[in-house]
Amino acid sequence: MPWLLLALSSVSLAADVGLAGVMGSKAMLTLGGGDPEAVAIGQSYGGARVVAIQGDQVIVEIDGRRRPLKVGQHAVGNAGAGEGSKAILTSDGQGHFYANGTINGRSARFLVDTGATMVSLGAGDAKRLGLDPAKGKRGYSQTANGQVEVSKLTLDSVQVGDITLHQVDAIVHASGDLPFALLGMSFLNRTEMVRDGDTLTLRRRY
Repeated sequence: MPWLLLALSSVSLAADVGLAGVMGSKAMLTLGGGDPEAVAIGQSYGGARVVAIQGDQVIVEIDGRRRPLKVGQHAVGNAGAGEGSKAILTSDGQGHFYANGTINGRSARFLVDTGATMVSLGAGDAKRLGLDPAKGKRGYSQTANGQVEVSKLTLDSVQVGDITLHQVDAIVHASGDLPFALLGMSFLNRTEMVRDGDTLTLRRRY
């Protein structure tokens, strides 16, 4: 199992504002892939102010700049939402980073794994967390022990340190168990990762 941790250059914390649709005189904006929020002209949401609605196009103002958005498009800018949210992890003797956190509000023990596409859970953890793999999308995943059956679910929330992300994709192993949950890229891609020796700092991006 790969344990490569990428040290990324420092970037501004940002909010990802997307246009989910237009409802009358209101823009349906999303923040970080969350649920749409109806925002009227002149109102702000997630650091974006709705300036005008022109058919299926919405003009938003972020960081003093006006940007046109069509349904499905996103704009990224500095925002207070999530700013300062971070987690500082220290490696063990083998260079692995562990973290205590929560999944859907219940305690979980994570191992940071940039080689995992998504947050990964064993069957035992899933049961303890009240997750029902039968409600997920069935598939297969290749692991060090061969191909295993998995179920893809969306977690309501994943919290590590001061960072709480919502609507995080995860897979649950149908059989067997894992000694801990793998903190994969469905979570890590939404953070800035900076490694300095034995310390890994995660900062929420959106």
